[in-house]
Amino acid sequence: APEAGGGGSHNTACYPILTAFSLDLQPGGKMVAAAKATVPTITDQASAMQLSQCAKNLAAALAELRTAAQKAQEACGPLEIDSALGLVQSLERDLQEAKAAARDGKLKPLPGETMEKCAQDLGNSTKAVSSAIAHLLGEVAQGNENYTGIAAREVAQALRSLSQAARGIAANTSDPQAQSAMLECAGDVMDKANNLIEEARKAVAKPGDPESQQRLAQVAKAVSQALNRCVNCLPGQRDVDAAIRTVGEASKRLLADSFPPSTKSFQEAQSQLNQAAAGLNQSANELVQASRGTPQDLAKSSGKFGQDFNEFLQAGVEMASLSPTKEDQAQVVSNLKSISMSSSKLLLAAKALSADPTAPNLKNQLAAAARAVTDSINQLITMCTQQAPGQKECDNALRELETVKELLENPTQTVNDMSYFNCLDSVMENSKVLGESMAGISQNAKNSKLPEFGESISAASKALCGLTEAAAQAAYLVGVSDPNSQAGQQGLVDPTQFARANQAIQMACQNLVDPACTQSQVLSAATIVAKHTSALCNTCRLASSRTANPVAKRQFVQSAKEVANSTANLVKTIKALDGAFNEENRERCRAATAPLIEAVDNLTAFASNPEFATVPAQISPEGRRAMEPIISSAKTMLESSAGLIQTARSLAVNPKDPPQWSVLAGHSRTVSDSIKKLITNMRDKAPGQRECDEAIEVLNRCMREVDQASLAAISQQLAPREDISQEALHNQMITAVQEINNLIEPVASAARAEASQLGHKVSQMAQYFEPLIMAAIGAASKTPNHQQQMNLLDQTKTLAESALQMLYTAKEAGGNPKQAAHTQEALEEAVQMMKEAVEDLTTTLNEAASAAGVVGGMVDSITQAINQLDEGPVGEPEGSFVDYQTTMVKTAKAIAVTVQEMETSSGAMVSPNELGILANQLTNDYGQLAQEAKPAALTAENEEIGSHIKRRVQELGHGCAALVTKAGALQCSPSDAYTKKELIESARKVSEKVSHVLAALQAGNRGTQACITAASAVSGIIADLDTTIMFATAGTLNRENSETFADHREGILKTAKALVEDTKVLVQNATASQEKLAQAAQSSVSTITRLAEVVKLGAASLGSEDPETQVVLINAVKDVAKALGDLISATKAAAGKAGDDPAVYQLKNSAKVMVTNVTSLLKTVKAVEDEATKGTRALEATIEHIRQELAVFSSPVPPAKTSTPEDFIRMTKGITMATAKAVAAGNSCRQEDVIATANLSRRAIADMLRACKEAAYHPEVSADVRQRALRFGKECADGYLELLEHVLVILQKPTHELKQQLAGYSKRVASSVTELIQAAEAMKGTEWVDPEDPTVIAENELLGAAAAIEAAAKKLEQLKPRAKPKQADESLNFEEQILEAAKSIAAATSALVKAASAAQRELVAQGKVGAIPANAVDDGQWSQGLISAARMVAAATNNLCEAANAAVQGHASEEKLISSAKQVAASTAQLLVACKVKADHDSEAMKRLQAAGNAVKRASDNLVKAAQKAAAFQDHDETVVVKEKMVGGIAQIIAAQEEMLRKERELEEARKKLAMIRQQQYKFLPSELRDEEQN
Repeated sequence: APEAGGGGSHNTACYPILTAFSLDLQPGGKMVAAAKATVPTITDQASAMQLSQCAKNLAAALAELRTAAQKAQEACGPLEIDSALGLVQSLERDLQEAKAAARDGKLKPLPGETMEKCAQDLGNSTKAVSSAIAHLLGEVAQGNENYTGIAAREVAQALRSLSQAARGIAANTSDPQAQSAMLECAGDVMDKANNLIEEARKAVAKPGDPESQQRLAQVAKAVSQALNRCVNCLPGQRDVDAAIRTVGEASKRLLADSFPPSTKSFQEAQSQLNQAAAGLNQSANELVQASRGTPQDLAKSSGKFGQDFNEFLQAGVEMASLSPTKEDQAQVVSNLKSISMSSSKLLLAAKALSADPTAPNLKNQLAAAARAVTDSINQLITMCTQQAPGQKECDNALRELETVKELLENPTQTVNDMSYFNCLDSVMENSKVLGESMAGISQNAKNSKLPEFGESISAASKALCGLTEAAAQAAYLVGVSDPNSQAGQQGLVDPTQFARANQAIQMACQNLVDPACTQSQVLSAATIVAKHTSALCNTCRLASSRTANPVAKRQFVQSAKEVANSTANLVKTIKALDGAFNEENRERCRAATAPLIEAVDNLTAFASNPEFATVPAQISPEGRRAMEPIISSAKTMLESSAGLIQTARSLAVNPKDPPQWSVLAGHSRTVSDSIKKLITNMRDKAPGQRECDEAIEVLNRCMREVDQASLAAISQQLAPREDISQEALHNQMITAVQEINNLIEPVASAARAEASQLGHKVSQMAQYFEPLIMAAIGAASKTPNHQQQMNLLDQTKTLAESALQMLYTAKEAGGNPKQAAHTQEALEEAVQMMKEAVEDLTTTLNEAASAAGVVGGMVDSITQAINQLDEGPVGEPEGSFVDYQTTMVKTAKAIAVTVQEMETSSGAMVSPNELGILANQLTNDYGQLAQEAKPAALTAENEEIGSHIKRRVQELGHGCAALVTKAGALQCSPSDAYTKKELIESARKVSEKVSHVLAALQAGNRGTQACITAASAVSGIIADLDTTIMFATAGTLNRENSETFADHREGILKTAKALVEDTKVLVQNATASQEKLAQAAQSSVSTITRLAEVVKLGAASLGSEDPETQVVLINAVKDVAKALGDLISATKAAAGKAGDDPAVYQLKNSAKVMVTNVTSLLKTVKAVEDEATKGTRALEATIEHIRQELAVFSSPVPPAKTSTPEDFIRMTKGITMATAKAVAAGNSCRQEDVIATANLSRRAIADMLRACKEAAYHPEVSADVRQRALRFGKECADGYLELLEHVLVILQKPTHELKQQLAGYSKRVASSVTELIQAAEAMKGTEWVDPEDPTVIAENELLGAAAAIEAAAKKLEQLKPRAKPKQADESLNFEEQILEAAKSIAAATSALVKAASAAQRELVAQGKVGAIPANAVDDGQWSQGLISAARMVAAATNNLCEAANAAVQGHASEEKLISSAKQVAASTAQLLVACKVKADHDSEAMKRLQAAGNAVKRASDNLVKAAQKAAAFQDHDETVVVKEKMVGGIAQIIAAQEEMLRKERELEEARKKLAMIRQQQYKFLPSELRDEEQN
């Protein structure tokens, strides 16, 4: 294909290939999606793997094909018109050959070509041709040669299908005349289409030439007429056309002024009219049925309809001639005309449906047309016949019921837009009305109240029609919602909407130009036009955003524009006409309607393309069975109702007929029974309920399986599955989870308001759980780590539980939007839970996969992200290009960093996990980048840049996928040098592609991008100057050789002037093009760089012996650089904005500051060598600088970061020093002092203002404290400025009085500093405790622990040792000792905890631990240690007291007491360690803490000793009574041995338990304490 540019010969080859490709891509994509969704449900391992692999390969191949086809299309574009022409000519030749074959009787149908299929193909292809022609005309009008070529190709494609269908129909027709007519018409279409494409080629070369456009429109009209002739050759169509002609001919009689007098009497005419009416109604219903049957049926029934219409009209004319007055006659005639109109419409609808049986909504239109015929007949009869009251109503009702019965024949299409629950409501309402009317019928018939009887009959008939409609729609929904049925798919547009709008607009335009039209009618017609055109434009906009086909996208937008413009023009002429209602304006109005009608016609033709059509639902046999109960009860209801009305009719005339009354009662019973049955059936059959129950059953079963597996896993008896690899199981799980995730939203939205979808979605979701559970159990069985095993099973179970919860709520909601709010809330909650469960499980699986080097899932998600870029956009992008650009740049840089890390970690012998984590990170980042790329491409300056960005991002995606694959390979074999080399190669490629993406993004906004780059360059220069100032202050900025400042002065002045010029250009170009802005930004940066260099050299040449002057000079250029940085940022903000935008105003301000600072630099340069004035000049510069800093400080923009009040207090100290320096300089008046003051003041005030603002904006600071701090900060700076200005005055003329005033100024500064510090204290203040701060928690815990220990000690106080009368007195002191020791331990631990609390406070005060954790992680970790240690001390002391209590009362063993005491000692040691980690070893608190700790240790040692003694004294050997009898003795021995063994086993278990507890506790210890513990 790429050679196609070379010449025509390749082109014909390139053309069909491309067409085939473009046709292949969409079904290919669907195929991939279907395959992926099927994989998790396949049980056979090998097949599942193979299908999954094939789907991946197909997706990759399609992606490549898409790119290649796009490139080839660009190459072939201009030549496509030629190849389209070639194709149309060859089709014409084929048809000529077919004609010759038909003449010789040799034309045979091809295999599979039946009459029905060909007729349907012909209908579809004519639509496709007219749609393609509309598209072609649109592209020619735009003058786009490439797209015109594509459109011409579409026309040719559609014509090919048309010619095949025409040949098939001819081959299936036995009548030679019909054969030749069909082929003749098709040949004519080809001929006209050939002319059309020729004209299009000429017109596109001369865009905007009205003559060629006009010719093109004429040729297009000729093609569409030829197409109509072609469709009319279809069998059945000709007969319908004949019937339409009959109706038209017969209706001409109604146009006569007078009718021949009738020979019949009024009674005869009346009965004849009634008979004819019944006949016509009958054949209308037959016609409706025939239009769904074969063409022969249609031919027969349309012929019969024509005859019946003729007879009816004859009877109607007779009736009109018998009318007594002229008015009556006119009324009869107008009724007959309306019957003629509705009959023609019915025939047209039947014809359309037979030509295209699958077309959406045509069946509904046909039913509506039949009903219209019935209604208009009823109107005429009501007017003409004079019967007893109530009789006409009965006849009309019977005719209406006959017509609606058709709806129940085969409800495979929607009847209206009602949802299932609306149908149920409608049935309930109508059944009430029907009940009342039936009561009315019998009541009024009994009492011979005939007018009321008639009303009841009409009401009953209306209710029955409503019931039938609702029942038919409900049955359709039940059938469709069966999971075996295929639900219909909503098309891109609804062609009937276009057709309706088209008709309404044409009618309105006819009214507008009708000379008899009044002014109010003109306005109402205009309103109708406006309403419909705006609806069409909205539909087009929606369709354009929903389609992925770029050609259709353009065409919809273009058509909408044309319709909107022509409407606007028409509205203008209507306004003029409304203003002056004269012929001239009416003529203008007529002229303006033509382009509108044409635009709407074109749009309607384009929208009728079968590609955009709705796919009708296919109801399965199971679905039909489910519909049956509803349909049968509705049919019974209709039949009995008809019987009821007939019986009532005779009863109204003769109420004294007892047998008839019992018949009526029977009918009315049957009707009410069948309605009850209908309602019950509808309630039982509510769509989705049965499927929800089945799905719940499946999930419950799955959960039982997981539970069993978990139990087996806990007891280590989960046997590993051998028939399958771990990787395959993981893949199965990942695909199943993805599919489940994709279904969460569809299930939820079905449950909210789409009952008919609920069953499908729920069944789909349930079928993925079984494979997921099987795979999860298998994967767990092969996981060696017990913890991971349990995790996997638990998370799978959580997912199943949340899905179950969701199914229960979905079942309750049932797709009924009127459900109670709490059900809808529960549904939202369930969705959220399920999404979280999916996320957790996916994360676990991905981590496991990346750790194992399984990268299939990641590669898949990258591929998915790449493919999504080609799909249509979801909606309008929210942000601007700059927003997306900024985010994308950030993400792209993050990708570059990750890739860099992957490269370095592959070189080192890194643990494989590292690479897996990085690969996962890369996948997520790329997903984000691709997501942003879509809206970025849409909002880019032009389409080219947009598609360039997309292409670059896709290329990057392919690179990332390759890199992730290599990372997986390296993880599996970490030492393979070749794989390492490949990985590094891939990583470099990805880095290169990242730079391509960045370049593409910059192309989109060169100017703003250049401003971003420039701003960062300037901040680099400022940092560099700060470093130079540090060198200068330290006195190490030395001159090179023996140069002087004079050598540099010229250079500085020249560069500064150049910078001023650059600034001007930059400001002017802020609102100009991006190109110019980019140049201006770059040039200003290069100038400031030069200026900074020259000034640095100049400062060095002043010599390091005068550091202060050096600093003044560098500060001056630093101010300029700062101002330039601000100016560039302001320029970026103002780029492309209107002149009155606040950003532009800000830009002007920044420019002024810039000029001031450059002027200041020039003055400083001139004064540097002038010993007498350099100090003064420096001071002036500083004052100006402080003013600028104050302006920034006073602006409402919050600072970039916030800081603590402590930092702020530190900064205020500098001001005190600077004030002292300023007063000294004022007194001495020496230039050196003044310069030093200037430099110091500049730094001190700038730092103070910055720290003040950062501290004031800390999130914890209340608004009033912030205001106060900002106010005092400003006051302090103002006071300081006054002080400096006073020093300046003294320098100009030093007098004693002025110097005396210095003290006053300095006092003012000092007082405002004091206020500032108070404001800072207020920020710190008591309310500044952050309850979440671990350090504060630690302090509270310590205090709490102390309180707990004291309470325990009190409890010990009250204990008295138990009296032991049996034992000697001296043993009592052990009990006493134990109690005493326990008491002293309690007292000591209490002291210890209090000391720890004091140490904690001291640390905070010293600032070692922030009161607000600046780095919460590390302090937090420490504080957590402190908290847990304090809790353990408290717990251990409590245990000790319990044990002491029990021991003294003789309930517990001394062992328990000893272990409690040891526990206290251990936890005390831990607390000491926790405090020592951060503390000052010589501090007072630390010493107290150490002492308290030692006291605890001593006390607990004493207790242990006492207890051990007590234990030693109580070793009373129990006397064992040995049994005498042998057997008894042996039993005794056995029992003793048994007891011994049991105790040994218990001891062993207790040891294990202790070890476990220690391990677990060790896990929760902070890191610092672990080593201590080990030590």
